[in-house]
Parts: sequence; C-alpha cells; structure tokens
Amino acid sequence: MLKKFLAAALLVLGSLVAQGQELQARFSVITSKVSTQVDKKVFKTMETALINFLNNRRWTSDAFQANEKIQCSFLLTIEQDLGNNVYKGKLTVQAARPVYNTTYDSPILNFLDDNMVFKYVEFQPVEFNENRVQGNDPLVANLTAVLAYYVNIILGLDYGSFSIRGGDNYFQKAWNIVNNAPENRDITGWKSFESLRNRYWLAENLNNSRFALIHDALYNYYRLGMDLFYENEEAGRSGLLNSLNFLNSVNNENPNSMIMQVFFQGKSNELVKVFTKATADQKARARDILTRLDISHASAYKELK
Repeated sequence: MLKKFLAAALLVLGSLVAQGQELQARFSVITSKVSTQVDKKVFKTMETALINFLNNRRWTSDAFQANEKIQCSFLLTIEQDLGNNVYKGKLTVQAARPVYNTTYDSPILNFLDDNMVFKYVEFQPVEFNENRVQGNDPLVANLTAVLAYYVNIILGLDYGSFSIRGGDNYFQKAWNIVNNAPENRDITGWKSFESLRNRYWLAENLNNSRFALIHDALYNYYRLGMDLFYENEEAGRSGLLNSLNFLNSVNNENPNSMIMQVFFQGKSNELVKVFTKATADQKARARDILTRLDISHASAYKELK
C-alpha cells in the first residue's frame, strides 16, 4: 500500500503517545472545569486506557509499517460532572495527511464534536464490539463508540485520498455505528433530528450516493493535486481545480451540506497559498467557487485577485 508519512498538528497539554497498529494517536483530557472534589487521577488512567484502545486495536486488515501509521489527535474537554461517574464535554478530532515529497501536512479532518456524554469508572475495561455497539451500559459504551466512529472516518478519508473510493469500507463501518449507537436520554449526536451537523449527518453524507462526487473530490485534491506540486505545480493546481469543480457540483445539488463544511475546515490558508501563484484565470475560477463553498473564509479567498 502507499506509504503514509502522516504527522497531525501537535496537541499540547501533556498528550500521551503510544505505538500501535494502524494509528499513532494522541489523546488528551482537559479537566479544568471539573470540580476539585473529583480525583483527577481518574482522567490520567482514562487517557492511558484510551491511548491503548486507539493504538493497539486492529482497525483494518492491512499491515502498516511504522512510518505508515496514521497520526491523529483527540482532545477531550470535560465541561461538567453529571455524577455517578458520568461526564459531559466536547471532543476535538484532528488528522492530517502528508503531501508527497514535502514535509508539509494537509489537514484531512479537524472537527469539534460537542455531544460527548459518557460514563467512565477507573480501571474499567475499555471495550468496543462493532457487532454489539450498545454494550451492557449505553453510557459506558458511548465513549468507545464515538472514538471508533471517528477512527473509521479518519481511515476512510485517509484511504480515500490515496485511491478513489478507497475509504468506502470504513465509511460504512462508521454508518453501522450510527445505526446501532448507544441510546440514553443524555446521549446525543447520533440522530438526524437532533442537529444538522453531527455524527449522523457526517456519516450519512459520506455514504449517500447523492454525495458520490465527494469521493472524487477527495482523491483529486490530494493524490492528483497536492501530491503533484513538488514535481509539477501546474498539474497540481489543475487537480485542485477539478476537486473544487466536483465540490461545486455536490453543493449545487445539496446546498449547505455538512460534508462541505467538514471538507474545508482548516484548508483556507492552504488553498490561498496554492492559488497565489496561479494564472489570473485560475485565480478567478478558484476564488469564485471557494467564496461560495467556504463562506466563513470568504474574506481570505478574496485575496486571490
């Protein structure tokens, strides 16, 4: 398989790192909002357990060399202690993809999930069974279900950036987790009616045939775009413009979709730099599409004059 020299943006605050199977993941817990009456040692134990869960579990059937491991980061900010070892918080998930023949890493996922409610008892086994996602206790199972979900999203995006539709199997696994997710009155993020931007909609978009061109866009952006810049900048920009055209088609048919927001998250500076040296025609085409697709960064794209 193609080598993946990945290095994600570093997360500080004493992140733990471990070697593993497909992933080299960092997991950090921020507990500044947790009552001083709670023993913070519990969260250090949890960090270690989840590092082992993410990195030592086999997520694919492929053999990864040490330099192929996908580096990614998980930052869990606990905002409330609900009692009885149940916590509420936010999870930031980041992963990046290396650009061929460079030391530059392009963000492939940068997402904030603000629907984290889970139960953790110190030294309890950290388990996940994709055939029985709900487990015995939904609040306990929700923690590993969410992590397994994002691992499969990361794998899908990574594989899909190296070969067209290469990530479909992992997107389907993420969708399976959604459809069998733990259920409890405090658990959110898995249902379509709860929000227009949650775990349900991200997996739905990546598996829905209406969004099929997203996969072409992913492949063109990385393998036929960014990876070509070292040897041929013109070919690389052409690949990126093709990717933007695919994305534009998706947006025309599915306006304001979640996947569009996720795709562009963290990419505005990268895209501005890529097209700064483009021809006037390329700049105009890129600016026109980007200001419509990535509205929150429209002002940055207007620099492409």
